[in-house]
This record gives sequence, C-alpha cells and structure tokens, in this order.
Amino acid sequence: MTRPKPWHVEDELWAVIEPILPKVERPAQHPGRKWHPNRLVFQGILFVLHTGISREHLPQELGFGSGKTCWRRLAEWTEAGVWPRLHEVLLAKLRGANALDFSRAAVDGPHSGVKGGSKTGRSPVDRGKTGSKHHLITDATGIPLAVTLTGGNRNDVTQLIPLLQAVPPVLGKRGRPRRRPDVVLGDRGYDHDKYRRLVWGLGVKPMIARRGTEHGSGLGTQCWVVERAFAHLHWFRRLRIRWEVRADIHEAFLRLACALICWRRLRSSRGQP
Repeated sequence: MTRPKPWHVEDELWAVIEPILPKVERPAQHPGRKWHPNRLVFQGILFVLHTGISREHLPQELGFGSGKTCWRRLAEWTEAGVWPRLHEVLLAKLRGANALDFSRAAVDGPHSGVKGGSKTGRSPVDRGKTGSKHHLITDATGIPLAVTLTGGNRNDVTQLIPLLQAVPPVLGKRGRPRRRPDVVLGDRGYDHDKYRRLVWGLGVKPMIARRGTEHGSGLGTQCWVVERAFAHLHWFRRLRIRWEVRADIHEAFLRLACALICWRRLRSSRGQP
C-alpha cells in the first residue's frame, strides 16, 4: 500500500477544516473565473509548508492551482482567523480523547533565520544576526498549545505572559473549558522574579531555573518535550528559515503546523498510523 504524501488531506481531516473556512458568495450571472476547489488549494499550501518550495515553483501538474491562487487564499483565510480556530478545534478533540495534559506546560523560544520583514531584530546571542523567534508553549506531553512570533532581539522572558494568555479556552469535556496549566516550566532564560509574580497572578505555578545555579535542577527531564515539539515544527521546511516578509503569513504557517502536529497526535491517540 502506497503511503500518502504528507500534503494529502484525508477526508477525516477535511471534515474538520471545511466548516471553518469562510464561505464566499459568488454571483450566479457573473461568477468570474472558475473557482479552484478549496481542498486542492489547501493541499497546495501544505505542499509549500512541507517542502519549503517557493510559491512560484508550485507544481501545476499536482492540481493545486497557481501559486498566486494559493497565496491569495492563504491571506484570506489568515485574515478570517482560520488557523487559530483550527488549532482550537483540534485541541478540544485531543482533550475529549484524554490526550491533553494540563498538569504542566513547558516554554521555549529559539532563534530563527530570516530574510526580512516585520517582527525581526538582531539577536544578542547569535553574532548579531537579524532574525525572528518562535515562542512555543506545550502541554506536559509536547502538544503545542500556543505559538507567537517576535524579533530575534526580544528576551524570552517577555513572552512568558503573552504565551500563557495565548492558550485558547479548550473545550472537549463537560464543564468549563480549560485554559491554564497547573505549572509552567522554563529554563534560565525565563528567570525573573517580576514575571514569576505575574505567572502566579494567572493562577499558574512557575517552575523556572535560577541563573547562577549549578545544572542538575531536574527540569530538563520535563522541559525536553518543548524541544521535541520545536523539532517537529522545524521538520516543516518552510519554518526553518523565515522567507515571508509579511509576519502574518509566517505566523499562519506556524499555527497551521501546530494544528497538523495536533492532528497527528489525535490520530496516534486513536491507534491510527
């Protein structure tokens, strides 16, 4: 049996995505050009995300439509808030399957190379290279809960509260939605008493390594899940280097990648390959 390509959208996944996409009303008398199917366009976006290929070189023989069509639809869906909504829906499905663990969360924010655009800055730790940072918070098992984008000159600790606040209210079970983890774990880059107090103010216990202390705090045995999540994110070649000048488009790829990781984890929790 031939293994499907990673940009192939199976029926089960499309049943989740299609209701989230904005409905476009086209006049019956003057509809304009033939509308390319959303599913094929979405697969074209996935092809770019997986391979890192330029939109201008999108293979026409695969039926995705032109690169301009895919980029225009990507911008429209981004403006409509499709990607955060998709991520939120999949998180709810994971929680309903008892595959989401809010007992603790882990945060990290590695530097990413960039070709230009907004939300960039000179990194103070990477020979002053201009770049961006991907800031990620995961649950106890490494499932992405939220992701943000900043310039490479932003200190990780400044994004601790925005990351916690970016976690959506996750449904999936009876009662109130879950939004805050019990504990948040971070390395020495998040060591600041001011932010510890702010984290406590959100009802979350901070467990952050102290600067100047010896290694061996034991946090690494739990924080490694966020590093693995970044490895999964950067497996999508389009995210290894930020090629997009528009920050919102790069953030769209980030959030879409997080949603796809959630989808794979959901399939795994059901015993599906």
